[in-house]
Amino acid sequence: MAEYKINAAHLYGDLMNTYGDFGNIVALRYYAQKIGVAVDQHIVSLEDNFDAKDYDFVLFGGGQDYEQMIVAEDLPKKATALKAYIEDDGPFLGVCGGFQLIGQYFILADGTKVNGIGALSHYTLNQPNGRFIGNVTIEDEVNGLEYHGFENHQGRTFLGDDERPLGQIIKGKGNNGEDGGEGLVYKNAYGTYFHGPILTRNGNLALHMLQLILERKYPQVDWQQKIATITPEFF
Repeated sequence: MAEYKINAAHLYGDLMNTYGDFGNIVALRYYAQKIGVAVDQHIVSLEDNFDAKDYDFVLFGGGQDYEQMIVAEDLPKKATALKAYIEDDGPFLGVCGGFQLIGQYFILADGTKVNGIGALSHYTLNQPNGRFIGNVTIEDEVNGLEYHGFENHQGRTFLGDDERPLGQIIKGKGNNGEDGGEGLVYKNAYGTYFHGPILTRNGNLALHMLQLILERKYPQVDWQQKIATITPEFF
């Protein structure tokens, strides 16, 4: 039995996993095992209660419009707890639809406006006659690291003043094709349009996320030293 354990919530993992976003938890588990940390994953879906105290990491993946509409009706029941989790520096990763739904609102291709839960300040407009599709490379200006992924989205997301992009576009379209940014960072909450999944393809980011999770749960341990013994992998 592992000495340390991470409890991961996969929000609507039975509905919002169109692009294999569960792979982000698989990546965390892969690296965590190298330093004696277990990762337990729990799907939190329709009508389920979300208690912020129960989880150390939250993944909210992407889905198609139909699934997003279903989730958007249930999500407000979890909004208060999710907002509290994020404001308390809870490590969170929202991908594509999950990225959009924690913001203010998003507009579907047909013009339908869907309210998010307003946990973060970004919003998403549509592009009725096109999509952003293709490989993407960005540079995180905070640490100089590059991240690689694949985007496939018709939404155009614009960040709020209290958010920063995960990285600046080297190749691809990113959040909206206009301002040169991709994804978001707010406290320990991250958002992205990267599929692949992002933590599987970018071991450097996976290790960073793992360190955030462990330092918050077990602050008495020198996790930076332990994680430095792991070699990140890239795909």
